[in-house]
Amino acid sequence: MSPGHTDVSAERCPAIREVLSRVGDKWSVLIVTVLGDGRKRFSELRRRIEGISQRMLTLTLKDLERDGLVTRTVHATMPPRVEYDLTPLGRTLLEPIMALALWAGENRPAIQQARDVYDARNARREVEESA
Repeated sequence: MSPGHTDVSAERCPAIREVLSRVGDKWSVLIVTVLGDGRKRFSELRRRIEGISQRMLTLTLKDLERDGLVTRTVHATMPPRVEYDLTPLGRTLLEPIMALALWAGENRPAIQQARDVYDARNARREVEESA
């Protein structure tokens, strides 16, 4: 295997898929990105992550905590104040997420152009098939 490549053999694929399904889903990526700026309360996360429901935020935070990527701290105040932060392991996820975000931003025009070409080609095909 060449340098810089990871072993993605058949034996390791289920484990890799399992991890990627957690760290690669839309809400996890957004939560990790927001927490990259530092500790946040639940309500602040909800405000900053457009479109996430309270239930989805709760479930995703629990999963990220279970996986050791996020910590949950409850402060003994009235009412209790709960804050979330990235663990050291969670912080290691920021670099690849930010690299992917940069790649997406840089390549968005080319991707949109490819989609437009594909859609136009398929639209012509549909017209030809229906004639």
